Parts: sequence; structure tokens; C-alpha cells
Amino acid sequence: MTRKKSSVSRRAFTTGIGAAALAAPSLLRAQEQAPVRRNASSFRLYEWQDHFDRLGKGIIISDTVSRVLQHWTADGEMRVYPTSVPMTDELTRRGYTEIVFKDPNPDWAPTPSMLKRDPSLPAYVPPGPENPLGIRAMHLSWQYYRIHGTNDTRKIGRRSSNGCIGLFNEQIIEVFDRTPVGTQVKLI
Repeated sequence: MTRKKSSVSRRAFTTGIGAAALAAPSLLRAQEQAPVRRNASSFRLYEWQDHFDRLGKGIIISDTVSRVLQHWTADGEMRVYPTSVPMTDELTRRGYTEIVFKDPNPDWAPTPSMLKRDPSLPAYVPPGPENPLGIRAMHLSWQYYRIHGTNDTRKIGRRSSNGCIGLFNEQIIEVFDRTPVGTQVKLI
């Protein structure tokens, strides 16, 4: 039996290890300088076909557990957005609805149940930087429920709303512009 000689010599092998050892500190420094992303999303993406028969004017699926909204346009383009969701399960409504009205400059008044929970709420907030609905709102067929922006960016990714689905103002503009009245919505 003859042994085949390895194509990698000991010298080449040790040279490779030496080069790697020399490069390791610079690689470590590069990793330290690069932004570290520790907030790995745990949301699940859905297929619209699992929830609807057809795209129609478009589809929005909002997952209240993983706090993500998926939006498909009528031509099938899909985008994903982080959201705020209702504070409690009692405030959370799930099921099928649709966009019935789009408000490009929303004002806000607390619902009767909100006033019952917190009587100190203002009776009315006009459009502007203090408005809890942000700069756009899309009304759902369920009374008092909306998909809207927020001026308080700390709310996104949290259980922080009184029933609505909130998006960053920049992102609600994008969804608002791409969503016609009649778009199908499902909150899960």
C-alpha cells in the first residue's frame, strides 16, 4: 500500500494558521466597531392565501402576538412593519374586518371605555404633534378600531394601545398611500 501525499504541506498549513492568528485581532476589532443587532425578530410571516381567498384591493394581516403587520398590495407586493398592539387581551379584537375610511389628518377623542379607565384623559385632541393617532389613520369596520401612526415611538413593539394597531409615522404614511378603502384586514 502506498500513501498518497497530502496536497497541503505542513509549512502551508502552519502558514495558514499563522495568518489566521494575525488576522483574528483585526477581525475582532471590526466586529466591535460594527453595530451589534441583538433584537432578533421572533415574528412569523404569513401567507395571505392561508387567510383570504383572493388579494382583491389588498390585504393587511396584523399579528398581535409578535407585533408585526404584513401588507400586500393588489399586485402582490408584500411589506412588513413593526407595530404597537393593545395593552391587554380584553382590549384586543381579532378577526376579519376592512379599511372603511382613511383620515389623512386625524383628530382624536377617547372612547367611553377609555374615559372609564382613565377619567383624566382630554376630551379632544386636534391633529398635530400631541395627537395619539399620529399623522395618518385608517378606520376599520369595527367602531373605534384603527391602524394609525404614533408620535410616541417608544410604543412600537410593545403592548401599549387601547385597541388599535400603531405604526411609526413614516411607515403609516407608506401603508396609508398604498392602501385603498376596501382593503381586507385580519387581526390575529
